Amino acid sequence: MRKTLIALMLAAALPTVAMAMPEGAGPMGEPSGHMMGGPGHGGEHGPRGKGGPFSQLDLSKEQRQQIGKLMGDQWHARKDLVKKYLDKLPAADQKAMQDEIAAGKQKTQADIRALLKPDQQKKYDEIVKKQAERRAEWKEFQAWKAQQAQKAQ
Repeated sequence: MRKTLIALMLAAALPTVAMAMPEGAGPMGEPSGHMMGGPGHGGEHGPRGKGGPFSQLDLSKEQRQQIGKLMGDQWHARKDLVKKYLDKLPAADQKAMQDEIAAGKQKTQADIRALLKPDQQKKYDEIVKKQAERRAEWKEFQAWKAQQAQKAQ
């Protein structure tokens, strides 16, 4: 039952992701060559930029920013909703899911790297390393922030 729920939630999210992805874009919705994705990382040329579903509407900069904010808010709300239900899973199932997601991510990164030329691989490795460092810093900050909140109570 739980696996069915997870599968349904992920399946429900896929059409939204597919619509937000411009044609000819990389795996994260950005033009090929860029590694960043998601809200706040694209600007005009990111997930909602040129070639995207809104490119034919001749939107003003303000409209693009407002649409970007709405899509970012939707992404965060969906992420929070999924987390709410995943937190109800037993710890073993949560760990298994996290391991499966991590394995899929590693396989995709290895497949992407295999498609690149040696000089591109070097640059790609640097980008992946920087992203991992940023994630580690963010986790450390979140832990510190939670610790500060506990001290304040």
